[in-house]
Amino acid sequence: MSVDQELDTRGLHCPMPLLKAKLSLNQMQENQVLRVVATDAGSWDDFEAFLRQSPHTLLERVKQQDEFIYWIQKGNQES
Repeated sequence: MSVDQELDTRGLHCPMPLLKAKLSLNQMQENQVLRVVATDAGSWDDFEAFLRQSPHTLLERVKQQDEFIYWIQKGNQES
């Protein structure tokens, strides 16, 4: 999967991974993909809830050992 920006939030606790992802998405262009790596288990539910209420799309998420990896496509914020 092509990634336009990567965000490493390993070691940060809730709500910082989500807040940093929101800031990154705000700087990106529509349809670009952000890859986020987190170690906070709470991010699994946080990202799901946020993305359900946002114009962005969760393309994929995986848990690899103690890391949670998300691929998020930036949506159209005017819609």
